[in-house]
Amino acid sequence: MLAEALLHRAGAISRRGSIEQGTTVCDHEPEEIARHTTLGLTPAWLSWRFDDADCGITLIDTPGHPDFVGAVDAALAVADVAVLVVSAIDGVTAGARAAWSAASAAGVARVVVVTQEDRARASFRAVLEQLHRELGDRIWALELPVGEAQSFQGVADVLTERAVLYDDDGGHHEEPVPADLAEEEHLLHQEVTEEIVSRDDEQLEAYLEGHEPPAAELGRSLARTVAAGEGVPVVVCSAATGTGVDRVLDLLCELAPAVADRDSSIVLGVDEDGGGGSEHRVKPDPAGDKLVHVFRTVADPFVGQIAMLKVLSGVLRPGDRLRNATTGVEERMPGLFRLRGADHLPVDALGPGEIGAVAKLAGTPSGSLLWSRTQTNARPARLPARPPVFAMSLQPVSQSDDTKLTTALARLVAEDPTLVVDRAGSDTILRGLGDTHVAVAVERLARVLGVHVTTGPAPVAYRETIAHGAAAEGKLKKQSGGHGQFAVVMLRVAPLPPGGGFEFVDSVVGGAVPRSYIPAVEKGVRDALAAGGTLGHPVVDVRVELFDGKSHSVDSSEMAFRTAAAMGVKAALVQAGAVLLEPVSTVVVTVPAAAQGQVLTDLSGRRGRVLGTETDADGRTRVIATVPDAELARYVLDLRALTGGQAELTLTPQGYERAPEGARA
Repeated sequence: MLAEALLHRAGAISRRGSIEQGTTVCDHEPEEIARHTTLGLTPAWLSWRFDDADCGITLIDTPGHPDFVGAVDAALAVADVAVLVVSAIDGVTAGARAAWSAASAAGVARVVVVTQEDRARASFRAVLEQLHRELGDRIWALELPVGEAQSFQGVADVLTERAVLYDDDGGHHEEPVPADLAEEEHLLHQEVTEEIVSRDDEQLEAYLEGHEPPAAELGRSLARTVAAGEGVPVVVCSAATGTGVDRVLDLLCELAPAVADRDSSIVLGVDEDGGGGSEHRVKPDPAGDKLVHVFRTVADPFVGQIAMLKVLSGVLRPGDRLRNATTGVEERMPGLFRLRGADHLPVDALGPGEIGAVAKLAGTPSGSLLWSRTQTNARPARLPARPPVFAMSLQPVSQSDDTKLTTALARLVAEDPTLVVDRAGSDTILRGLGDTHVAVAVERLARVLGVHVTTGPAPVAYRETIAHGAAAEGKLKKQSGGHGQFAVVMLRVAPLPPGGGFEFVDSVVGGAVPRSYIPAVEKGVRDALAAGGTLGHPVVDVRVELFDGKSHSVDSSEMAFRTAAAMGVKAALVQAGAVLLEPVSTVVVTVPAAAQGQVLTDLSGRRGRVLGTETDADGRTRVIATVPDAELARYVLDLRALTGGQAELTLTPQGYERAPEGARA
């Protein structure tokens, strides 16, 4: 709603939309409208008049839902400023803390906007105290509300020490700070002024001599401080009434020159597994090489793939040919446009720092660099790793859906790298950051890509091994006219230590099994182990020894020995006894210290084995444990409910362990 208010105040839209009615600019996808929440990143361009000049701003609305944190990472990769929106009623939520941490890790300048100041129970001062307590001492309030809740009518500007009051018709005027705020405002003015001048030797010396810089000069110094990440300004407004919204736009325009001068970072010389390479800083030079960062792609049912991009260097124009610096694919730039939600605003050129979009780039997934050089093997600075924590199996509804499924899923993953697709036997598994993440992907699969699937729980990838050694004969003897099929193999099976995998040993002497058939025997053994043992699961951690056999000069063949070996392994597995193995993952849960006990109790109930606990620099506790995958199907959802959404979770496959007696896979 703040984005809606900013767009309306700038004249980019004629009226503010409604979340309930599904008419907002930034939540325009059907999945967002149905859920009344943001699920992806949406750029929305506007122009604002500031200091007698036009200032272009691209807002990038991002989700607060933890399932879609990948969109926040992608936006932060190109953002100059991160605007953290905090409710004057709810204060600092788990989502706000996560966004703050992500912006800090990305090195992006931050601004806090306290909204809903016109609502009942609004308390700016309580929120400001919480911001100081939870997010650090570099929080500087630049405004105080004049009135609160239903009486919110304006703001007291801390730098100018003037009040700005808003009229019912949307206009505003200045007057002295009201008497009941004057003392509080002046103390805050002194505090903020001292913080700003302390970072400039010349200003500090003048200030100590009794010469306070004028408000305009303080504003410029503040912009440099914010751009350097040494201070975070806090302003207050109401998106519903528009009070203070214009001042948010003023602040963003005032910060723009300082933050836009920051160099972008790319990595050159990356090897195939993503390691290696050296960091290279790219200056935003209009005369430099054309270098473009495609930070997000979205499949559109009408125009195909839309690539959202930021120009890092040079000036991008329609018709330019650029090479994908990672894949080497050459792309021709079609018509350029800016995005305002679902609207495409054509533009003739995009310069350094500007965000826009193009359609129908065939070989450019999210996270690509496009370059006018022939340089390849480069990428932007890597986004944070977001391993999946939730999975569903997908079954195509029809044969046509089955044919298109692999390609369609590849397109989804190219859009959103936090989605992962893998196979478990005959099942296709879609993994993501939560149930909503996967559900929305499935809905887009049908609506945008025309592939319909049914979903179910992801199967647990059980394995089995053998309890003890055994020996058996595999014999194939068929005669049906002409050449027959004959092969005999004698096999021993023995268990290997956990994680031993598979070992094949050829102990045949005297040519009982001709050398040319030994590879076929090994293939048959592998076939039988992969097909499953007596419990129906692939067999691992086993040693198979071929120690004798028989052949026929005419009727033996590779296929005969492959078949006989599979028969012999199956017979040996029956004698050796089956042991069920279940997959186990390392679980890392980061929560406020107060929630540690609840998390430990819950993990214990999931057969978890706690390996240790650690305390982060910010006082949060990290719990490390191993837990069977069978207990983790809905763990991310239960954990959020248990901790009020304050937990962070990572799951890493560790290996296999013996399932408890009586367990059924």
